[in-house]
Amino acid sequence: MARSKVDPFTMEIIKDALIAIGDEMFVATQRTSMSTIIYEVLDYACGLTDHKAQLITQGNGVTLFLGTLTSGVQAILDKFGLDGLEPGDIILHNDPYTGGGTHLSDVAQFMPIFYNGQVVGFAANKGHWTEVGGKDAGSWTTDSTEIYQEGLQFPCIKLFKAGEVDQSLVDLIAANVRTPEMTLGDMFAQAASVRLGTRRFQELCDRYGLELVQAGIEALLDYGEEMTRRELARLPKGTYEAVDYIDDDGLGNGPFKVCVKVTITDDQFICDFTGTHPQVPGPVNCSRSGLETGVRTIFKALTDPSIPTNEGCFRPLKIICPDGTIFTAQRPAAVSTYWETVLYVSDLVWKAMAPIVPDRLPAGHFLSVCGVVLAGKHPDTGDLFLLVEPQAGGWGAGHTKDGESGLVSVGDGETYIIPVEVCETRYGVLVDQYGFDICEGGAGRYRGGRGLVRDYRITADEAWYTGTFGRHKFRPWAMDGGQPGSPNYTRFIFADGREPVVVGKSARVHLKKGDVARLVTATGGGWGNPYERPIEAVQEDVKNGYITLEMAEKGYGVILDQDTLEVKGVTKERR
Repeated sequence: MARSKVDPFTMEIIKDALIAIGDEMFVATQRTSMSTIIYEVLDYACGLTDHKAQLITQGNGVTLFLGTLTSGVQAILDKFGLDGLEPGDIILHNDPYTGGGTHLSDVAQFMPIFYNGQVVGFAANKGHWTEVGGKDAGSWTTDSTEIYQEGLQFPCIKLFKAGEVDQSLVDLIAANVRTPEMTLGDMFAQAASVRLGTRRFQELCDRYGLELVQAGIEALLDYGEEMTRRELARLPKGTYEAVDYIDDDGLGNGPFKVCVKVTITDDQFICDFTGTHPQVPGPVNCSRSGLETGVRTIFKALTDPSIPTNEGCFRPLKIICPDGTIFTAQRPAAVSTYWETVLYVSDLVWKAMAPIVPDRLPAGHFLSVCGVVLAGKHPDTGDLFLLVEPQAGGWGAGHTKDGESGLVSVGDGETYIIPVEVCETRYGVLVDQYGFDICEGGAGRYRGGRGLVRDYRITADEAWYTGTFGRHKFRPWAMDGGQPGSPNYTRFIFADGREPVVVGKSARVHLKKGDVARLVTATGGGWGNPYERPIEAVQEDVKNGYITLEMAEKGYGVILDQDTLEVKGVTKERR
């Protein structure tokens, strides 16, 4: 059926219905999952593809999964073909080196959608499992050296065959994870989600007919491409470059140079990462699917983030990078903290383009997911607790606005932090404080957004802490004379009076009852000369607790009265 001959009102209804299916799958996963990383943090994503592995729609959730669903479907087509699939099949996949895999904790499920005996699409769900086995509780760590240490690998295998669960596989998973009830609960929540998506897609075909629905899909993809190309045409043509450095790999190696050359033509957006450091011994490597999703994330922000995400949006995008780099690691490289590197993919393109399109992109943000694993025996039940979560931090200032404070990183998208009450109930900790971190950094005509500080006081007899706080050494970058942001870090404060320890990355730090793990996230970079910030704005920042009196004088050259906060004068540097 020619799309031009389809009633445009019906077409719009079909497009919106396809988007709604992904949203309904998303809500179903949240409501039926077992772990806080899913139902509180929302560390997952849902969507639909067509039978050719083209993304139709993807709901809210983790931005870093943008595009990984299509690669997962392509892996299924490569392995099974359409003829090797049956109604009721659900395929399990988490291989970082094929099919859109990221790290082993991010487990995807795909269900082929059959209609009138043929595969017409796939329902997909990818989420972070709190436990997939491996050498450390929580599965991801900062000191693994090969993929085999990081947990179970599911190389595109059938969890359900023609609607019947493979109980042997379920038993194998249960025997190899530390929290089998939670892991299997999340697994079956994902399965329920893809079944729901399949049913809703079939109901849509029942209502409008397969031919019309497929025409609607093509219209949706073409619309995504058309709107994206309109925005691409507005971007300045040329070649723009950026260089940055990753702190280390968790094993003491580093820093590592990463770079990009962005070329914008009339019909393409080309990102060339040639010259980036080779893959490294520690687990900060990411595979090619991570590279692709990192570029897609920032490309969407640069063009039109408001339109529904689908494969058509990315038709003008081209990515170049040799194999074997820290962005394109090869098996069996360790990848469990891949996000520390994949976020640099987005950030490099961001850094290259921010001076060119300041109305679209601010200065650098805290970047790292600042992931935490805290494991121990719950003081009330004696059962193993596993606190696994990201942190929020400061975003960079824009050329006309202050940066946002306390937001998750660019890769986390529509995710959240576990509420204090849930942490204290579910895990062996008390949250002594949770608020903005008031520190030097991020000063500018417009100041960077504030990072956060969160204290976990151990209430269990003992616990083990693993954390990966990137941008600990190389701070968020500033723009146009602003000051760089502050670093991310963890500070361990010991109850026995020992000297506190400050780290960026750490693995299995042994903490005892009363010890505190203080999680501090960075302030974003500033934009513009700090001495050009209006005195009234500096005064308000002090009143609101964003900066101290000392920071007002040192960073902005504004001297305020300690008691009244009235302006006493300015420094000679500001004059």
